[in-house]
Amino acid sequence: MAGMGVELEEIFNSAISNSIFKNKAVLQARYTPDSIPHRENQIKSIASILAPSLRGERPSNLFIYGKTGTGKTLSVQYVRQELSKKAESLGVNVNFEYLNCKLKKVSDTEYRILAALIKGLGGEVPATGLPTDQVWAKFIELVDKKEQLIVFILDEIDQAVKKISDNFLYSMTRLNQELSNAQISLIGISNDVTFLENVDPRVRSSLGEEEFVFPPYNALQLQDILKERCSEAFKEGAISEGVIAKCAAYAAREHGDARRALDLLRIAGELCERDNKDFISEDYIDIANEKIERDKILDIVESEPKQFQLVLYAIMELTKVLKKRGEKTTFFTGDVYNLYQELCEKTKTDSLTQRRISDILAEIDMLGLINARVISKGRHGRTREIKLSIPNNLLDKVEFILRESLGL
Repeated sequence: MAGMGVELEEIFNSAISNSIFKNKAVLQARYTPDSIPHRENQIKSIASILAPSLRGERPSNLFIYGKTGTGKTLSVQYVRQELSKKAESLGVNVNFEYLNCKLKKVSDTEYRILAALIKGLGGEVPATGLPTDQVWAKFIELVDKKEQLIVFILDEIDQAVKKISDNFLYSMTRLNQELSNAQISLIGISNDVTFLENVDPRVRSSLGEEEFVFPPYNALQLQDILKERCSEAFKEGAISEGVIAKCAAYAAREHGDARRALDLLRIAGELCERDNKDFISEDYIDIANEKIERDKILDIVESEPKQFQLVLYAIMELTKVLKKRGEKTTFFTGDVYNLYQELCEKTKTDSLTQRRISDILAEIDMLGLINARVISKGRHGRTREIKLSIPNNLLDKVEFILRESLGL
């Protein structure tokens, strides 16, 4: 083992001395840069909607949507930072509370969302056990304890509503009627462009007092963003124009996702370091892209609701059985539905109608985890012919996540 100790020492020393990074944090999603290229108009719009808060007035609720990595959260956080500085210099009491509703331990029940907001306001409730109306009362008491304006930023709000319905949002939009000292405003941020169309019309009208869309970045805009970040993130000479252009092209294909482009660069840089290279060559971008695709599938499987996971697990089990028999691994909606019902009994879950399962199959298909071809059966209506399309090297990991999550 002494030899192994020496080898590890070499790995550690090389990592310390050979870094191609100057400041890796610049490539992380959490980083707020000093300037946000190609989002000047959106930032000005957000600022002008929130500006009345500096006079102590409640600003309109604001709803922002656009696909992942289009700068929504970044722009809101930037305005929040600047507005908070200005409010402090004027002695005005404006508070911002940010909550990412996608976090696993936050979005799956109304109770947990409220508990997270209460914690942000400096209060505390037990992780479970209280009736929900008591938790609401505690939340209202904390908000209303003094004259103040609180702007709640609910990021990835679509993820929470997907799991717990829109009653929570309805209560939030009505909260000002119950407050005597404080006032609140809401900023909802969603990656789902159709989100507002699918919620209660009362929620829609009050949450979307002001609403606008962040369009995707194109390849040239992505190159500008990457160049700006690269000069801070990497040492001189560690990255070429060609690498930046390739990253931007990949991300532009993925609906102009700047976060994807930054992740590609960061992961490519980490892989180069492991191979003791002092600059990133273009083929490392391809390797990084493969790795991100793999991780993305696992993330999707882990974060989807239980019903989605049950349907996907049924598809995987059917595929396994057919493979063992040496038969063709395609089957129909009805086959999935029968096994899904058995799994619901096993996991003590209420089963949904076959029509709802059809919707879930369409969603799984859209995410690229299956191929579902709609075929007509004449008088007997239509069905889907289904084939699993998760890469073989991920099947064990996906199965493990599902068994764990469903308690099978």
